[in-house]
Amino acid sequence: MRFPHRFEPLLGLALVALIATAALRTHAQTVSQAVAQSAAPINSAPNPFRTIEGFAKMPEGRIWGSTAAVGIDPDGSSIWVAERCAAQGFIPASQMREGQVFNCDGSNLDPILKFDASGKLVKAFGAGMFVFPHGMHVDFEGNIWVTDGIGRGAKGHTVHKFSPDGRLLMTLGKPGKAGAGLDEFNAPSSVVVARNGDIFVGDGHGGETNARIVKFSKDGKFIKTWGKKGSDPGDFDTPHAMAMDQRGRLFVGDRNNNRIQIFDQDGKYTPMP
Repeated sequence: MRFPHRFEPLLGLALVALIATAALRTHAQTVSQAVAQSAAPINSAPNPFRTIEGFAKMPEGRIWGSTAAVGIDPDGSSIWVAERCAAQGFIPASQMREGQVFNCDGSNLDPILKFDASGKLVKAFGAGMFVFPHGMHVDFEGNIWVTDGIGRGAKGHTVHKFSPDGRLLMTLGKPGKAGAGLDEFNAPSSVVVARNGDIFVGDGHGGETNARIVKFSKDGKFIKTWGKKGSDPGDFDTPHAMAMDQRGRLFVGDRNNNRIQIFDQDGKYTPMP
């Protein structure tokens, strides 16, 4: 087919546009594939572990809910679990409704569970004490520490310490009251205890909550705090998880900043090697 001369420039432009579009599409696909490949996790090392489906066995009639945290008992084989009282999925504070059960608040289920090496439930406690179990730590003496990250009524914004048999030994924070004082928390996310008994709390869960580490003595007396919301070294935006190595260094999972920060027990920042 022969087109009039007046259409030939338009056909030329259309052809150029078509070629350019195809080239851009090819380039975009290449870049997308490269990004996907570079972002893929690398799991080439041997895995010494195996998955055991259905390991932990719940009592008859109880279903698993949102599992917030796990810890290893000093016996080396038993597992402690903080579970949100059969709540299905992550239910944030924005979905809290007056008069309705919210995670563990209003539930008669025990959120703190201990399973032996065979997966049998051997201990359960904590019913009526929590709103939103979040972080857990089992200390060197076998005590169980659990943070309660949302306040409702006279519960939440606290850190509870339990004996291995479920007795409440200590509560840090003011139940139901969010704050930034020396004896207050606002959405505490994590807790870890040093070998000498000093207590470290990762206080905050993003948004308008706190963004700091609070240190207490083993008897619950305030020692110091450090950190503020931000992205500079030593700042935090959700100190979501913590761990301590054999050298006593504090590792903080700074979730919204997508990083792990390392500190000594006085709060001195240590750059990653």
